[in-house]
Amino acid sequence: MTKRRSLENEAAQSTTALGPVIGLAREDFMGAIALLLRETASNPARNLKHARSVGEDMIKIMTGKSDLAPDPKDKRFRDPAWQYNPFFRAGAQYYLAVQKGMSAWLEDLELDDLERDRANFISTIIIDSLAPTNTLVGNPTAQKRLIDSGGLSIVKGLKNAYNDIVHNKGMVSQVDKRPFKLGENVAISKGSVVLRTEMMELVHYAPTTDEVYDIPQLTIPPQINKMYINDLSPDKSVVKWQVDNGIQTFVISWRNPSKEQGHWGMADYIASCREAMEAVSAITGSKKVNVSAGCSGGQTASMLASKLAAEKDDILGSLTLMVCVLHPKQNDIEAGSLVSENGMALARRRAEKKGIIEGDSLARGFAWLRPNDLIWNYVINNYLLGEDPPAFDVLFWNADATNLSASLMGDFLTLFETLAFTKKGEIEMVDHKIDLSKVKSDLFILGGVTDHITPWRACYRSTQLFGSKDVTFVLSQAGHMQAILNPPGNPKAKYYISKKSGHPPEDVDDWLKDTEEVPGSWWPFWMEWVQQRSGKKKPAPKGLGNAKFKPLDPAPGLYVIEER
Repeated sequence: MTKRRSLENEAAQSTTALGPVIGLAREDFMGAIALLLRETASNPARNLKHARSVGEDMIKIMTGKSDLAPDPKDKRFRDPAWQYNPFFRAGAQYYLAVQKGMSAWLEDLELDDLERDRANFISTIIIDSLAPTNTLVGNPTAQKRLIDSGGLSIVKGLKNAYNDIVHNKGMVSQVDKRPFKLGENVAISKGSVVLRTEMMELVHYAPTTDEVYDIPQLTIPPQINKMYINDLSPDKSVVKWQVDNGIQTFVISWRNPSKEQGHWGMADYIASCREAMEAVSAITGSKKVNVSAGCSGGQTASMLASKLAAEKDDILGSLTLMVCVLHPKQNDIEAGSLVSENGMALARRRAEKKGIIEGDSLARGFAWLRPNDLIWNYVINNYLLGEDPPAFDVLFWNADATNLSASLMGDFLTLFETLAFTKKGEIEMVDHKIDLSKVKSDLFILGGVTDHITPWRACYRSTQLFGSKDVTFVLSQAGHMQAILNPPGNPKAKYYISKKSGHPPEDVDDWLKDTEEVPGSWWPFWMEWVQQRSGKKKPAPKGLGNAKFKPLDPAPGLYVIEER
């Protein structure tokens, strides 16, 4: 059970998010490897020095005099056999000697900061792949399982491997999808599609209270993966939390684009968002619509806010941005050092040629950026131990990947390359000059302490981009999607807020110095913030939609089921 929970948590922290990773090309990886090969050939004397050091460690291991030991926090070597069995102890020490030697060699190379980051990133991937735990011969836990099961574990492991080759395009499975059925035990909040276009469905969720707040809330989900992350299960449903607290709740469901929709770009998505807002306004009778969004949906919502401000359209109420980076820097994420201008240009051209980036291809590339957590963990669990991958709703959603249109990918790369959101009217996109300083909406921004996809310090930079006078930044004690899906009832939940009122300071460390830790989920704090910006209460509507926007199919709609 502990191992299973560990697998769930590690993968849930690594759910796919749009960012610089979409601009990575295989040439960027090859360039980083070429850098290591170049340095290997450039200084034989240096290589000899480090080879001698590794050789000395090897001799100590063979003579039983080595004191190399795994980090106590390295879960790969927790089996007692690594400490007490001479064969396995030596195997671990050989691996650690190579790891130590590689680290010392890299430290000795004459590289600039960017080159060093690239070399460290690639070498870590290589060294992790060589871990003895990744093989049956080198994994004592797998060998014990083999004996205890009378060989059935390896039979089951081979079956799992075969199923992945045939049904998962050769990628090791992270989740057992079988227990989950959309509309039955996932995405079960009552509601209806009230607007359907070629690009999106608008889902109106049924109120659960006698009274609702005047101003509704529209959620703009990321264009990667599907909208039901907002309504996974009753105990971790943002949708349920909203309707149970009197919020009139609407969520956009993006259609999974095929090659024919490869021309869909940011302008098309913004037009759809505006159409959805106008429908929400017409259905509820509210002149204002609050908006919440996360990840790439947050970038889309920010572009929408800029466009509305430029056209002096005041339909936007408050704006909530969750785990979203608007001011990226190359060293924000581990893979950022690999991104190059040439690589992004190649990625653009390849996407344009294909029309789309397939969702599973993006997920596969993302997994190889964190192979210990997202590949080798599951190789051991599924193939060596013969276990099924965990049946975990967040992972089920993450595996339900969608395609990304080539045009939208190009727009996201432009936002990254030009730092468009940080410029005031210098970059033009979606038929206007982007300027977030013109956006005056009250702003709520969420970051996650252990989020390595959209690091919280990068999320914090957004506090300085908008013209909003009322800006609240909250730091959730969790990783990427887990920072959002952190409902009341989680005993480990906590969050951090500033003890000072007023606009957050420019320096994130100044903000951090004045924070207080609050036990529990951040959801009640956010809900109170939203309710204060949702107007007065009124009787809940008797039905969904209205005469113009009539109920169509029940939530979560047809587009989340559609396969492409």
